[in-house]
Amino acid sequence: MYRVWTRERVFTSILSRRKRKTPGGLVARPVLTSYYKSKQFKTRPYDPYNVITSPNETILCVDSFQSMYSQMLCGLIMREEVLRVGAVFASGLLRAIRFLQLNWEELANDIATGSLNHKVTSPSIRECMAKILKPNQELAELITNECSGENWEGIITRLWPNTKYLDVIVTGSMAQYIPTLDYYSGGLPKPCTMYASSECYFGLNLRPMSKPSEVSYTIMPNMGYFEFLPHDPSAPAFSRESPPRLLDLADLEVGKEYELVITTYSGLNRYRVGDILLVTGFYNKAPQFRFVRRKNVLLSIEADKTDESELQKAIENASLLLREFSTSVVEYTSYADTKIIPGHYVIYWELLVKDPANSPTGEVLNQCCLAMEESLNSVYRQSRVADNSIGPLEIRVVKNGTFEELMDYAISRGASINQYKVPRCVSFTPIMELLDCRVVSKHFSPSAPHWTPERRS
Repeated sequence: MYRVWTRERVFTSILSRRKRKTPGGLVARPVLTSYYKSKQFKTRPYDPYNVITSPNETILCVDSFQSMYSQMLCGLIMREEVLRVGAVFASGLLRAIRFLQLNWEELANDIATGSLNHKVTSPSIRECMAKILKPNQELAELITNECSGENWEGIITRLWPNTKYLDVIVTGSMAQYIPTLDYYSGGLPKPCTMYASSECYFGLNLRPMSKPSEVSYTIMPNMGYFEFLPHDPSAPAFSRESPPRLLDLADLEVGKEYELVITTYSGLNRYRVGDILLVTGFYNKAPQFRFVRRKNVLLSIEADKTDESELQKAIENASLLLREFSTSVVEYTSYADTKIIPGHYVIYWELLVKDPANSPTGEVLNQCCLAMEESLNSVYRQSRVADNSIGPLEIRVVKNGTFEELMDYAISRGASINQYKVPRCVSFTPIMELLDCRVVSKHFSPSAPHWTPERRS
Protein backbone atom coordinates (compact mmCIF):
# COMPACT_ATOMS: atom_id res chain seq x y z
CA MET A 1 0.00 0.00 0.00
CA TYR A 2 1.41 3.36 -1.04
CA ARG A 3 0.86 6.57 0.86
CA VAL A 4 0.04 9.58 -1.29
CA TRP A 5 1.62 12.83 -0.13
CA THR A 6 -0.12 16.09 -1.00
CA ARG A 7 2.94 18.14 -0.04
CA GLU A 8 6.56 17.61 0.89
CA ARG A 9 7.38 19.30 4.14
CA VAL A 10 10.96 20.35 4.81
CA PHE A 11 12.15 20.87 8.36
CA THR A 12 15.19 23.05 7.96
CA SER A 13 16.96 25.30 10.43
CA ILE A 14 17.19 28.75 8.81
CA LEU A 15 18.72 31.55 10.86
CA SER A 16 18.86 35.13 9.59
CA ARG A 17 21.91 37.09 10.64
CA ARG A 18 22.07 40.70 11.67
CA LYS A 19 23.51 43.16 9.22
CA ARG A 20 26.72 45.02 9.97
CA LYS A 21 28.70 47.83 8.44
CA THR A 22 32.12 47.57 6.85
CA PRO A 23 34.85 50.07 7.89
CA GLY A 24 33.85 52.04 4.78
CA GLY A 25 30.24 52.31 5.91
CA LEU A 26 28.66 49.78 3.55
CA VAL A 27 25.95 47.48 4.89
CA ALA A 28 27.01 43.82 4.75
CA ARG A 29 25.21 40.59 5.52
CA PRO A 30 25.29 36.99 4.25
CA VAL A 31 23.73 36.38 0.85
CA LEU A 32 21.17 33.91 2.25
CA THR A 33 19.99 36.47 4.82
CA SER A 34 19.61 39.00 2.00
CA TYR A 35 17.49 36.48 0.10
CA TYR A 36 15.29 35.64 3.08
CA LYS A 37 14.60 39.34 3.62
CA SER A 38 13.89 39.95 -0.05
CA LYS A 39 10.57 40.29 -1.83
CA GLN A 40 11.46 37.22 -3.91
CA PHE A 41 11.46 35.02 -0.81
CA LYS A 42 8.52 36.59 0.97
CA THR A 43 6.28 36.36 -2.11
CA ARG A 44 7.70 33.13 -3.53
CA PRO A 45 5.21 30.96 -5.44
CA TYR A 46 3.78 27.89 -3.76
CA ASP A 47 5.83 24.75 -4.40
CA PRO A 48 4.14 21.56 -3.15
CA TYR A 49 7.50 19.76 -3.12
CA ASN A 50 9.28 22.37 -1.02
CA VAL A 51 6.97 23.51 1.78
CA ILE A 52 9.06 24.72 4.74
CA THR A 53 7.70 23.94 8.19
CA SER A 54 8.98 27.30 9.43
CA PRO A 55 6.74 30.36 8.86
CA ASN A 56 8.47 33.43 7.42
CA GLU A 57 8.15 35.23 10.76
CA THR A 58 10.33 32.62 12.48
CA ILE A 59 12.97 32.76 9.75
CA LEU A 60 13.21 36.56 9.66
CA CYS A 61 13.66 36.93 13.43
CA VAL A 62 17.33 37.80 14.09
CA ASP A 63 17.19 36.60 17.71
CA SER A 64 18.77 33.17 17.36
CA PHE A 65 17.00 31.62 20.37
CA GLN A 66 13.51 32.79 19.44
CA SER A 67 14.04 31.83 15.79
CA MET A 68 15.41 28.37 16.56
CA TYR A 69 12.84 27.66 19.27
CA SER A 70 9.84 28.50 17.12
CA GLN A 71 11.23 26.67 14.08
CA MET A 72 11.91 23.55 16.13
CA LEU A 73 8.39 23.74 17.57
CA CYS A 74 6.87 23.91 14.08
CA GLY A 75 9.03 21.03 12.89
CA LEU A 76 7.88 18.83 15.76
CA ILE A 77 4.22 19.70 15.28
CA MET A 78 4.39 18.76 11.58
CA ARG A 79 6.66 15.74 12.14
CA GLU A 80 4.52 13.29 10.16
CA GLU A 81 4.64 15.44 7.01
CA VAL A 82 8.41 16.01 7.03
CA LEU A 83 10.25 14.13 4.26
CA ARG A 84 13.64 15.78 4.63
CA VAL A 85 15.52 17.45 7.45
CA GLY A 86 18.37 19.86 7.04
CA ALA A 87 20.09 23.22 7.27
CA VAL A 88 22.45 25.12 4.99
CA PHE A 89 25.55 23.52 6.52
CA ALA A 90 25.98 20.27 8.42
CA SER A 91 27.06 22.26 11.46
CA GLY A 92 23.73 24.09 11.43
CA LEU A 93 21.75 20.87 11.61
CA LEU A 94 23.87 19.59 14.49
CA ARG A 95 23.36 22.89 16.26
CA ALA A 96 19.60 22.37 15.90
CA ILE A 97 19.91 18.87 17.42
CA ARG A 98 21.93 20.31 20.31
CA PHE A 99 19.26 22.97 20.78
CA LEU A 100 16.66 20.21 20.99
CA GLN A 101 18.74 18.40 23.61
CA LEU A 102 18.77 21.52 25.77
CA ASN A 103 15.17 22.63 25.28
CA TRP A 104 13.02 19.54 24.61
CA GLU A 105 11.23 19.77 27.96
CA GLU A 106 9.99 23.28 27.30
CA LEU A 107 9.05 22.38 23.73
CA ALA A 108 7.08 19.35 24.92
CA ASN A 109 5.33 21.50 27.52
CA ASP A 110 4.30 24.04 24.86
CA ILE A 111 2.85 21.25 22.73
CA ALA A 112 1.04 19.70 25.68
CA THR A 113 -0.54 22.98 26.80
CA GLY A 114 -0.91 24.69 23.44
CA SER A 115 0.78 27.84 24.79
CA LEU A 116 4.03 29.40 23.56
CA ASN A 117 7.04 29.76 25.87
CA HIS A 118 7.25 33.23 27.45
CA LYS A 119 10.90 33.49 26.29
CA VAL A 120 9.61 33.99 22.75
CA THR A 121 8.68 37.68 22.86
CA SER A 122 8.52 38.58 19.16
CA PRO A 123 4.94 39.76 18.46
CA SER A 124 5.02 38.49 14.86
CA ILE A 125 6.18 35.02 15.95
CA ARG A 126 3.62 34.80 18.74
CA GLU A 127 0.86 35.81 16.31
CA CYS A 128 1.75 33.21 13.69
CA MET A 129 2.38 30.47 16.27
CA ALA A 130 -1.07 31.05 17.79
CA LYS A 131 -2.50 29.69 14.53
CA ILE A 132 -0.27 26.58 14.56
CA LEU A 133 0.16 25.60 18.21
CA LYS A 134 -2.71 23.54 19.65
CA PRO A 135 -2.72 21.22 22.69
CA ASN A 136 -1.46 17.76 21.74
CA GLN A 137 -0.75 15.59 24.77
CA GLU A 138 0.07 12.51 22.69
CA LEU A 139 2.80 14.29 20.73
CA ALA A 140 4.21 15.82 23.90
CA GLU A 141 4.49 12.38 25.49
CA LEU A 142 6.22 11.00 22.39
CA ILE A 143 8.81 13.80 22.46
CA THR A 144 9.36 13.21 26.17
CA ASN A 145 9.84 9.47 25.68
CA GLU A 146 12.31 9.92 22.82
CA CYS A 147 14.34 12.79 24.29
CA SER A 148 14.47 11.99 28.01
CA GLY A 149 16.90 9.09 27.69
CA GLU A 150 20.68 9.14 27.24
CA ASN A 151 20.56 7.42 23.84
CA TRP A 152 20.11 9.92 21.02
CA GLU A 153 21.24 7.61 18.23
CA GLY A 154 18.85 7.89 15.29
CA ILE A 155 16.90 10.70 16.96
CA ILE A 156 16.11 12.31 13.60
CA THR A 157 14.22 9.31 12.25
CA ARG A 158 12.63 8.68 15.65
CA LEU A 159 11.13 12.17 15.77
CA TRP A 160 10.61 12.60 12.01
CA PRO A 161 9.85 9.02 10.93
CA ASN A 162 9.23 9.76 7.24
CA THR A 163 12.55 11.50 6.61
CA LYS A 164 14.16 10.23 3.41
CA TYR A 165 17.45 12.16 3.45
CA LEU A 166 19.40 15.00 5.05
CA ASP A 167 19.46 18.25 3.10
CA VAL A 168 22.82 19.72 4.17
CA ILE A 169 26.22 20.61 2.74
CA VAL A 170 28.74 17.98 3.83
CA THR A 171 31.62 18.61 1.43
CA GLY A 172 34.76 20.64 2.13
CA SER A 173 35.22 21.61 5.78
CA MET A 174 31.73 20.27 6.57
CA ALA A 175 32.92 16.68 5.95
CA GLN A 176 34.19 16.58 9.55
CA TYR A 177 30.57 16.40 10.73
CA ILE A 178 29.56 13.30 8.71
CA PRO A 179 30.12 10.71 11.51
CA THR A 180 28.01 12.75 13.93
CA LEU A 181 25.26 13.18 11.33
CA ASP A 182 25.26 9.43 10.74
CA TYR A 183 24.84 8.86 14.47
CA TYR A 184 21.85 11.16 14.83
CA SER A 185 20.19 10.13 11.56
CA GLY A 186 20.85 6.41 11.48
CA GLY A 187 22.92 6.80 8.32
CA LEU A 188 20.38 8.62 6.15
CA PRO A 189 21.62 9.66 2.68
CA LYS A 190 23.27 13.07 2.40
CA PRO A 191 22.99 14.11 -1.25
CA CYS A 192 25.21 16.98 -2.37
CA THR A 193 23.36 18.67 -5.21
CA MET A 194 25.28 21.79 -6.15
CA TYR A 195 28.43 23.83 -5.69
CA ALA A 196 27.81 27.52 -5.09
CA SER A 197 28.92 30.55 -3.11
CA SER A 198 27.75 34.08 -2.40
CA GLU A 199 29.43 35.24 -5.59
CA CYS A 200 28.05 32.75 -8.09
CA TYR A 201 26.58 29.31 -8.77
CA PHE A 202 29.36 27.13 -10.12
CA GLY A 203 28.26 23.58 -10.78
CA LEU A 204 25.87 20.68 -10.31
CA ASN A 205 26.40 17.18 -8.98
CA LEU A 206 25.05 14.90 -11.69
CA ARG A 207 25.25 11.94 -9.30
CA PRO A 208 23.65 13.44 -6.18
CA MET A 209 23.41 10.14 -4.28
CA SER A 210 27.13 9.44 -4.47
CA LYS A 211 29.11 9.37 -1.24
CA PRO A 212 30.25 12.81 -0.02
CA SER A 213 33.90 11.76 -0.41
CA GLU A 214 33.25 10.90 -4.08
CA VAL A 215 31.27 13.99 -5.09
CA SER A 216 32.30 15.81 -8.26
CA TYR A 217 30.58 18.91 -9.55
CA THR A 218 30.15 19.67 -13.24
CA ILE A 219 30.84 23.31 -14.06
CA MET A 220 27.92 25.18 -15.67
CA PRO A 221 29.60 27.54 -18.18
CA ASN A 222 26.47 29.69 -18.51
CA MET A 223 26.59 30.86 -14.88
CA GLY A 224 29.61 33.11 -15.41
CA TYR A 225 33.01 33.24 -17.07
CA PHE A 226 35.33 30.78 -15.38
CA GLU A 227 39.12 30.86 -15.42
CA PHE A 228 41.58 28.78 -13.45
CA LEU A 229 44.90 29.42 -11.79
CA PRO A 230 47.17 26.35 -11.55
CA HIS A 231 47.76 25.65 -7.87
CA ASP A 232 51.29 24.77 -6.81
CA PRO A 233 52.09 25.51 -3.15
CA SER A 234 55.83 25.13 -3.77
CA ALA A 235 55.89 27.69 -6.62
CA PRO A 236 57.10 31.25 -5.87
CA ALA A 237 54.51 33.96 -5.37
CA PHE A 238 53.33 35.93 -8.39
CA SER A 239 54.54 39.46 -8.95
CA ARG A 240 53.61 42.30 -11.27
CA GLU A 241 56.56 41.39 -13.45
CA SER A 242 55.38 37.76 -13.68
CA PRO A 243 51.56 37.78 -13.52
CA PRO A 244 49.71 34.44 -13.28
CA ARG A 245 48.65 32.63 -16.43
CA LEU A 246 44.94 31.94 -16.28
CA LEU A 247 43.52 28.89 -18.03
CA ASP A 248 40.15 28.45 -19.70
CA LEU A 249 37.81 25.50 -19.20
CA ALA A 250 39.18 23.68 -22.23
CA ASP A 251 42.80 23.87 -21.03
CA LEU A 252 42.42 21.96 -17.77
CA GLU A 253 43.96 18.56 -17.05
CA VAL A 254 42.54 15.67 -15.07
CA GLY A 255 44.31 15.11 -11.75
CA LYS A 256 45.59 18.67 -11.33
CA GLU A 257 44.51 21.31 -8.82
CA TYR A 258 43.38 24.81 -9.71
CA GLU A 259 42.21 27.94 -7.93
CA LEU A 260 38.89 29.22 -9.25
CA VAL A 261 38.69 32.73 -10.77
CA ILE A 262 35.33 34.11 -11.87
CA THR A 263 33.83 37.00 -13.80
CA THR A 264 30.12 37.31 -13.04
CA TYR A 265 27.06 38.99 -14.50
CA SER A 266 26.73 41.02 -11.29
CA GLY A 267 30.05 42.80 -11.85
CA LEU A 268 32.89 40.79 -10.30
CA ASN A 269 35.86 40.83 -12.64
CA ARG A 270 38.46 38.06 -12.36
CA TYR A 271 37.61 37.51 -8.70
CA ARG A 272 39.68 34.89 -6.89
CA VAL A 273 37.12 32.83 -4.98
CA GLY A 274 39.79 31.12 -2.88
CA ASP A 275 38.56 27.57 -3.55
CA ILE A 276 41.06 24.89 -4.56
CA LEU A 277 39.52 22.36 -6.96
CA LEU A 278 40.75 19.03 -8.32
CA VAL A 279 39.78 18.07 -11.87
CA THR A 280 38.28 14.57 -11.80
CA GLY A 281 37.00 14.28 -15.39
CA PHE A 282 34.75 15.80 -18.02
CA TYR A 283 31.04 15.64 -18.81
CA ASN A 284 30.88 16.23 -22.54
CA LYS A 285 33.40 19.09 -22.61
CA ALA A 286 32.59 20.61 -19.25
CA PRO A 287 35.19 19.84 -16.55
CA GLN A 288 34.16 18.12 -13.34
CA PHE A 289 35.74 19.11 -10.03
CA ARG A 290 36.12 17.86 -6.52
CA PHE A 291 36.29 20.57 -3.87
CA VAL A 292 39.63 20.16 -2.07
CA ARG A 293 39.80 23.02 0.43
CA ARG A 294 39.70 26.75 0.92
CA LYS A 295 43.00 28.40 0.14
CA ASN A 296 44.96 29.47 3.22
CA VAL A 297 42.10 28.66 5.63
CA LEU A 298 43.36 26.98 8.81
CA LEU A 299 40.30 26.90 11.05
CA SER A 300 36.60 26.77 10.29
CA ILE A 301 33.62 25.66 12.36
CA GLU A 302 30.76 27.01 10.27
CA ALA A 303 30.74 30.20 8.18
CA ASP A 304 33.94 31.43 9.86
CA LYS A 305 37.27 31.22 8.05
CA THR A 306 40.52 31.92 9.89
CA ASP A 307 43.79 31.91 7.95
CA GLU A 308 47.35 31.59 9.22
CA SER A 309 48.15 35.31 9.27
CA GLU A 310 45.00 36.10 11.27
CA LEU A 311 45.75 33.33 13.76
CA GLN A 312 49.34 34.58 14.08
CA LYS A 313 48.12 38.12 14.79
CA ALA A 314 45.70 36.82 17.44
CA ILE A 315 48.54 34.89 19.11
CA GLU A 316 50.72 38.01 19.15
CA ASN A 317 47.96 40.13 20.71
CA ALA A 318 47.26 37.53 23.38
CA SER A 319 50.98 37.17 24.12
CA LEU A 320 51.10 40.80 25.26
CA LEU A 321 49.28 39.74 28.42
CA LEU A 322 52.19 37.41 29.28
CA ARG A 323 54.93 40.04 29.23
CA GLU A 324 54.59 41.11 32.86
CA PHE A 325 55.15 37.47 33.81
CA SER A 326 58.33 37.25 31.67
CA THR A 327 56.58 34.54 29.67
CA SER A 328 56.33 34.04 25.91
CA VAL A 329 54.77 31.58 23.47
CA VAL A 330 57.51 29.33 22.09
CA GLU A 331 55.37 27.40 19.61
CA TYR A 332 51.74 26.83 18.81
CA THR A 333 49.35 24.87 16.64
CA SER A 334 45.59 24.56 16.47
CA TYR A 335 42.57 22.55 15.40
CA ALA A 336 38.80 22.98 15.09
CA ASP A 337 37.15 20.76 17.70
CA THR A 338 33.75 19.66 16.38
CA LYS A 339 33.23 16.66 18.65
CA ILE A 340 30.95 18.74 20.85
CA ILE A 341 28.24 21.17 19.77
CA PRO A 342 28.88 23.97 19.18
CA GLY A 343 32.43 23.40 17.99
CA HIS A 344 35.26 25.65 19.08
CA TYR A 345 38.88 26.57 18.31
CA VAL A 346 41.59 24.79 20.30
CA ILE A 347 45.05 26.39 20.43
CA TYR A 348 48.04 24.44 21.77
CA TRP A 349 50.66 26.65 23.43
CA GLU A 350 54.16 25.76 24.57
CA LEU A 351 55.31 28.51 26.93
CA LEU A 352 58.73 29.75 27.98
CA VAL A 353 58.42 30.85 31.63
CA LYS A 354 61.61 32.66 32.70
CA ASP A 355 60.53 33.06 36.33
CA PRO A 356 58.57 30.00 37.58
CA ALA A 357 57.78 31.86 40.78
CA ASN A 358 55.89 34.46 38.75
CA SER A 359 54.21 32.32 36.09
CA PRO A 360 50.90 33.47 34.54
CA THR A 361 47.83 32.41 36.46
CA GLY A 362 44.86 30.52 35.09
CA GLU A 363 42.85 33.74 35.03
CA VAL A 364 45.51 35.42 32.88
CA LEU A 365 45.49 32.53 30.43
CA ASN A 366 41.70 32.72 30.31
CA GLN A 367 42.06 36.37 29.37
CA CYS A 368 44.53 35.31 26.66
CA CYS A 369 41.72 33.22 25.15
CA LEU A 370 39.46 36.27 25.09
CA ALA A 371 42.22 38.45 23.64
CA MET A 372 42.59 35.99 20.77
CA GLU A 373 38.86 36.04 20.11
CA GLU A 374 38.83 39.84 20.11
CA SER A 375 41.51 39.71 17.39
CA LEU A 376 39.58 37.40 15.07
CA ASN A 377 37.32 38.58 12.25
CA SER A 378 33.76 39.86 12.50
CA VAL A 379 32.21 36.65 11.12
CA TYR A 380 33.83 34.64 13.91
CA ARG A 381 32.74 37.11 16.58
CA GLN A 382 29.19 37.26 15.24
CA SER A 383 29.02 33.46 15.34
CA ARG A 384 30.17 33.56 18.97
CA VAL A 385 27.97 36.42 20.17
CA ALA A 386 24.79 36.48 18.10
CA ASP A 387 24.47 33.01 16.62
CA ASN A 388 26.03 30.88 19.37
CA SER A 389 27.31 28.59 16.63
CA ILE A 390 30.90 28.62 17.96
CA GLY A 391 31.90 27.86 21.53
CA PRO A 392 34.52 29.70 23.65
CA LEU A 393 38.08 29.48 22.37
CA GLU A 394 40.32 27.10 24.33
CA ILE A 395 44.06 27.27 25.00
CA ARG A 396 45.80 24.04 26.01
CA VAL A 397 49.23 24.58 27.53
CA VAL A 398 51.58 21.68 26.79
CA LYS A 399 54.80 20.56 28.48
CA ASN A 400 58.12 22.01 27.37
CA GLY A 401 59.65 19.97 24.58
CA THR A 402 56.30 18.89 23.12
CA PHE A 403 56.90 20.52 19.76
CA GLU A 404 60.35 18.91 19.55
CA GLU A 405 58.61 15.56 19.96
CA LEU A 406 56.21 16.63 17.23
CA MET A 407 59.14 17.34 14.91
CA ASP A 408 60.77 13.99 15.80
CA TYR A 409 57.53 12.22 14.94
CA ALA A 410 57.31 14.00 11.57
CA ILE A 411 60.93 13.16 10.75
CA SER A 412 60.34 9.51 11.67
CA ARG A 413 57.61 9.49 9.03
CA GLY A 414 59.92 10.83 6.32
CA ALA A 415 59.87 14.63 6.72
CA SER A 416 63.10 16.49 5.99
CA ILE A 417 64.72 17.97 9.10
CA ASN A 418 65.94 20.92 7.02
CA GLN A 419 62.50 21.73 5.61
CA TYR A 420 60.32 20.87 8.59
CA LYS A 421 57.86 23.56 9.74
CA VAL A 422 55.49 23.32 12.68
CA PRO A 423 51.99 22.80 11.25
CA ARG A 424 49.75 25.64 12.36
CA CYS A 425 46.69 23.40 12.17
CA VAL A 426 46.56 19.66 12.88
CA SER A 427 43.99 16.93 12.36
CA PHE A 428 46.05 13.70 12.09
CA THR A 429 44.96 11.45 14.99
CA PRO A 430 48.46 10.36 16.19
CA ILE A 431 49.56 14.00 16.34
CA MET A 432 46.42 14.96 18.26
CA GLU A 433 47.08 12.15 20.72
CA LEU A 434 50.69 13.25 21.15
CA LEU A 435 49.64 16.82 21.90
CA ASP A 436 46.79 15.88 24.24
CA CYS A 437 48.90 13.55 26.36
CA ARG A 438 51.29 16.46 26.99
CA VAL A 439 48.65 18.98 28.09
CA VAL A 440 49.26 20.44 31.56
CA SER A 441 46.34 22.90 31.75
CA LYS A 442 43.25 23.97 29.81
CA HIS A 443 41.80 27.45 29.65
CA PHE A 444 38.66 28.95 28.08
CA SER A 445 37.54 32.42 27.14
CA PRO A 446 35.64 33.76 30.19
CA SER A 447 33.18 35.81 28.13
CA ALA A 448 32.09 36.50 24.58
CA PRO A 449 34.18 38.88 22.45
CA HIS A 450 32.94 42.30 21.45
CA TRP A 451 30.55 42.39 18.51
CA THR A 452 27.99 45.10 17.80
CA PRO A 453 25.15 44.55 15.32
CA GLU A 454 23.94 47.29 13.05
CA ARG A 455 21.23 49.19 14.84
CA ARG A 456 17.86 49.52 13.18
CA SER A 457 17.03 52.99 11.99
